[in-house]
Amino acid sequence: MSDAASPNNNRRRGFAILGLVVLVAAIAYGAYWFLSARFFESTDDAYVAGNIVAVTSREPATVMALHADNTQTVKRGQLLIEMDPAVADVNMAAAQANLARVVRSVRGAFSGGDTYRAQLAQAQVVLAQAQSDFQRRQGATAGAVSGEELSHARQAVAAAEAQVSAARSGLEHSLSPVEGTDIANNPDVLAAEAQLRTAAIAKGHMRLIAPVDGVIAQRTVQVGQQVGAGTPLMAVVPLNNVWIDANFKEVQLQDMRIGQPVTVTADIYGGSVVYHGRIEGLGAGSGSAFALLPPQNASGNWIKIVQRVPVRIALDPKELADHPLRVGLSVAASVNIRDTSGPMVTDKIGNGVMTANTGEDTSAEVDALIAKIVAANSGARR
Repeated sequence: MSDAASPNNNRRRGFAILGLVVLVAAIAYGAYWFLSARFFESTDDAYVAGNIVAVTSREPATVMALHADNTQTVKRGQLLIEMDPAVADVNMAAAQANLARVVRSVRGAFSGGDTYRAQLAQAQVVLAQAQSDFQRRQGATAGAVSGEELSHARQAVAAAEAQVSAARSGLEHSLSPVEGTDIANNPDVLAAEAQLRTAAIAKGHMRLIAPVDGVIAQRTVQVGQQVGAGTPLMAVVPLNNVWIDANFKEVQLQDMRIGQPVTVTADIYGGSVVYHGRIEGLGAGSGSAFALLPPQNASGNWIKIVQRVPVRIALDPKELADHPLRVGLSVAASVNIRDTSGPMVTDKIGNGVMTANTGEDTSAEVDALIAKIVAANSGARR
């Protein structure tokens, strides 16, 4: 009996030990979940996202030279593409000639006003003489001046008044385009200056520069290619300003708040590199809500599908500089949701909003050119 009972005792002892181990493991996991694991939400449905700044042609022209190619790092303001400036140069020259012509025309209008002023002054002198002659003849003693002579004097006064009225009307007509202005502020001159500025802007578009610091991608243009306005030529991706779009399940969002800390690992570096970031924003809707063909659930065969909402995660810039990421890479994100005091949405401008340098500033040069043309064609008048 003792030999038969021994295996049973050993089996019971083994089951007891196994049960104790399972119980201890369950208690340990329960304690771990209660104290730590329940405060973390994780997903591997996460990807690196960033701005893709398009470099497009702003004028129809022919590509003359390319100074950057795919995978090349460029700095803000660096020359990327040169266009053929022949047409822009011709338009610029025509605008300069038009400004000079308009300035001379306005100067002529001012000179015409001086001429009509002289004519008006002469007509007023003639009128004064005619009025004096008429008054002298009218006051003469009876019989000293004939009626015919008095009538002629009256008619001379009327004719002189008509000449004064005509000279005054001519003066008003000649001054109407220039009255209240000088040459520099005349509307025609300002319109010609605007045309010259437009031509200068178009000429400036013949040199396309890097709008931001970044890496060249998606170059589609070739030297000698004729491109139209708005044609995409290449893109610049600022890799120092990327973020993570982590798609969490809707059941994971209950305790997520802006500012909660996040740890991120990227497949490109494996688990050896850990990024630290914070939640910057929660998406306004699930991915399916913004799909090209959103789902239609108003049918009898409806099946509930757990939706995912994109959560934006901002990364530590220093860690990002030490280990750069590329747009579209897969990552895994884990959010510490212990602190739920933050808001679920924010009005703070995030890292995704940026400014770009769209062209070289030539306004000072154009202002100097306009001043030179106006001065050269306006004579002594300012």
